Amino acid sequence: MDRASQARCHRCAHYYITHDVHFPYGCRALDFKSRRQPMRDVADSSGQPCFYFAAKPATQLGRAR
Repeated sequence: MDRASQARCHRCAHYYITHDVHFPYGCRALDFKSRRQPMRDVADSSGQPCFYFAAKPATQLGRAR
């Protein structure tokens, strides 16, 4: 995967940090935790990109003030 697609989880409304040492990344849409970015696990298991991606509002990305 290229860098642009790896960073995509950080821009998704469903992505969260779990604070679990062994599984630090999570996806609320698919209801799972992972050691890697959830998008990478989805692509590896299904061979397809994540279809649950929903862009965060601009205020959560630090663009609006």
